[in-house]
Amino acid sequence: MKRNTGKLFIVIAAMLLFLMIAMPLNVRSKLKNDIRLFEGQEHLLQLQLPLDLYIRADKPGIIGINGSPARGGQYNRLSLRNDLSLTGLASGSVNLEFSLFNGLIPIRQLTVSVLPEKEVIVGGHSIGIKLHENGVIVAGYFYLKRGEDLFSPAEEAGIKIGDLIISLNDYVLKDIERAASIIKREASRGPLKLTVKRKSETFNVTISPFLCQESEEYRIGLYIRDTAAGVGTLTFYDPLSQCYGALGHVITDLDSNIPLEINEGVIVQADVINIKMAQRGQPGEKAGIFREGDKILGTIEKNTQSGIYGKIDNLGYYVTPYTEPLPVALAFQVENGPAEMLTVLEGNKIQSFMVQIERTNNQNKPGDKGIIFRIVDEQLLEITGGIVQGMSGSPIIQNGRIVGAVTHVFVNDPARGYAIYAEWMLNESGIYPLY
Repeated sequence: MKRNTGKLFIVIAAMLLFLMIAMPLNVRSKLKNDIRLFEGQEHLLQLQLPLDLYIRADKPGIIGINGSPARGGQYNRLSLRNDLSLTGLASGSVNLEFSLFNGLIPIRQLTVSVLPEKEVIVGGHSIGIKLHENGVIVAGYFYLKRGEDLFSPAEEAGIKIGDLIISLNDYVLKDIERAASIIKREASRGPLKLTVKRKSETFNVTISPFLCQESEEYRIGLYIRDTAAGVGTLTFYDPLSQCYGALGHVITDLDSNIPLEINEGVIVQADVINIKMAQRGQPGEKAGIFREGDKILGTIEKNTQSGIYGKIDNLGYYVTPYTEPLPVALAFQVENGPAEMLTVLEGNKIQSFMVQIERTNNQNKPGDKGIIFRIVDEQLLEITGGIVQGMSGSPIIQNGRIVGAVTHVFVNDPARGYAIYAEWMLNESGIYPLY
């Protein structure tokens, strides 16, 4: 009898030991990250534990636990196999401690942040992105033959690759077409005075054009490129603060793939005039034309891994399926299932197209691949073949909330792509810092 009692004691002890090891692992797997809630919002967690769980909040009045306000400094008991429901009661942050046996065995700590809900104007607008309002970028040197030597007049004058040429002989350079025309005209008249910007320094450089024997034209020995980074899509903006978010990913240098520092960039209105269809292994593209001058929409103040951000002066009139502001979803609110994407395929008309969210990645910090989705709209697939360049930033809406923005395409399956959670963009924009 004593032997059986001893065996039973060992079995019970072993079971308790297993539970004390397994439960913390279970709780940690279900509560990997800190939690963010909007006021009045409920977040349900299915823990399904074999023992009672005790939860202690460090302050009262911020969250409710299973329908009752959390009591600061006191343990709230969660009966075994019950789901855990957290409700945002008031703005603020509260630290939660999870334990077994009324605090005897602590197993997890996390922070719950309760935020006031924010609504913004949903985007979908086609925008032209210019890294600088004026100027052209030096992309390389063109070498001319002088006797037995090869040289570049611009390189000899001190021009460096990456410099921004703002003006030439006091003519402001808007784009490469205008720059090429002015250089060709002015070069035959003598030395050229260039106003150049290098990082934060602006200075003048004088270049003596050289007569190229092959072309019989005066050349300065430079390859230049436009400061335009192309066409993208506005994700959202806030009329009160005039802040916006767009693109959903960082703009990098074409040659080095290094993120660009942008402090004079602008966004302008752009009309989509053509679509190059996407095919397996060959990304498609929106072809757009920029509206210059008085059609400048706003500034680019930040170029981040989550997109570009700045201020919009006046968005003007546009056609959109959504005329009223929409709330922005937090990451955990996004779910697998149907959604819609807003983008422009022709002119400046914003249209809605059906997509299917296939997977949501559990992220606790910004990343531009939080959502995997598929385009299921037959009309969109027929016109574009899938996701094309220029759709980056196109907002995705689910259950009446802005949940994300398009960022990347699957090269071998252009109907599928990645999106960034709208939560990360909202925080980065400065409209409404979430944490």
